[in-house]
Amino acid sequence: MEGGGHKGTVCVTGGTGYIASWLIKRLLQHGYRVHATSRSSPDNRKDIGFLTNLPGASENLKIFQADLDRPETFGAPIKGCTGVFHVAHPIDFEDRESEQVINQRAINGTLEILKMCLDSKTVKRVVYTSSGSTMGYNKDHLDVVDESIWSDVEFIRALRPTGASYYISKTLTERAVFEFAQENGLDVVSVNPAYVHGPFICPNIPGSVTVSMAMIFGNKDLYPLLAKLPMVHIDDLASAHIFLLEHPQAKGRYICSSVEIDIEKLSEFLSAKYPEFQIPPPHSLKDVEGFRYPDISSKKLLDLGFNYEYSLEEMYHGAIQSCKERGFL
Repeated sequence: MEGGGHKGTVCVTGGTGYIASWLIKRLLQHGYRVHATSRSSPDNRKDIGFLTNLPGASENLKIFQADLDRPETFGAPIKGCTGVFHVAHPIDFEDRESEQVINQRAINGTLEILKMCLDSKTVKRVVYTSSGSTMGYNKDHLDVVDESIWSDVEFIRALRPTGASYYISKTLTERAVFEFAQENGLDVVSVNPAYVHGPFICPNIPGSVTVSMAMIFGNKDLYPLLAKLPMVHIDDLASAHIFLLEHPQAKGRYICSSVEIDIEKLSEFLSAKYPEFQIPPPHSLKDVEGFRYPDISSKKLLDLGFNYEYSLEEMYHGAIQSCKERGFL
């Protein structure tokens, strides 16, 4: 869309991450001007070429330095925007910081960003990127969960899965987001994706792709996370974000998950499709124990008119290609 920008200006926080970078790429293609935020690095040498070299970026992408620890830094990128995609969130799978510190940073930073959206007088809708993990962890062991269900934070604490602090902070932050939206009359919808898989434009392998690719990389420590896995293609997820920004009837939370598979079926699929990799046979995986996600239903998103475009095979094809291009495979 030459000379784009006719769709208005939107802000994407956490712009260098997996989801945000792909979303920026898609927004530029859709004719939006984009204000993207990136955390400042100590020597300001963070490589953002993968964003600034995107088609249309020279005219329609502006990068701002902003950090959740200093929420006031989001004022400039939000100014003049009609929509805000709040994707940024602290990730600390190594538990370097306490759960309390992570929760506080995520919630306080997010609420300050929402206040700025409210004060801007230009932001019509905020799309908050949450996670399927905010509804998947329940001691009742439900077979299927939808948007009415919230994860039980105490259950996550007791279970202590890999990434527990992230799941807890996502759940508490999303609750705080909707509380704020209700109290202040701000139009907010959330996207709750499954494990995000597929190609990537960021320089490093995204965490969710590392999990999905565990059998290809032979990373046995991650096999428990594959016990039963819901997944969505990164491009479908980016499309869902834009769809929910633009759809006048969008309201509340939306699960975004297109495929569910267990570790044995995944082993069969990968062995058949990619014989060049040493995939462990299904019988060797029978004893892998891990949290088995309930089925998570995308019915609400599909009923609004959204369609998934990509298959499991396309997710793996894209991820493998991106890994090969960057020398990871």
